[in-house]
Amino acid sequence: MSRSTKHQTRGVLAQRSGVKAETIRYYENVMLMSEPERSSGGYRIYTEDDYQRLCFIRRCRDMGFSITEIRGLLSLVDGDQVSCEQVKRMADAHLADIARKIDGLKKMQRTLHDLSSNCSGDDVPHCPIVEALQLV
Repeated sequence: MSRSTKHQTRGVLAQRSGVKAETIRYYENVMLMSEPERSSGGYRIYTEDDYQRLCFIRRCRDMGFSITEIRGLLSLVDGDQVSCEQVKRMADAHLADIARKIDGLKKMQRTLHDLSSNCSGDDVPHCPIVEALQLV
């Protein structure tokens, strides 16, 4: 189907957006997306606006935003008066959270590297990695 398609099923929406149909259903359940109209046969019918919203949500998820954070961003977008200041504040807070996670991962990496360097890797009953992990 072309990008100009006005009405589409969940399967087509999933294929176009790269988001699984089950995930689209989840986004509806957590109210990031509204319940779509239904055809006379009972099929959910999605619009181009639904597609755009889903792509926005997918891009946010790709950046690591939580459902709560995405809900906050969408509330700004849905209000028709997007405040760049508020969006930047949310993005900067998320960026700071990512930096904290990276610091934590680097610390884990250093610790595991140190533990691994102290291990001979031989087939012996004494393992310094296990001993270090068992320390209380």
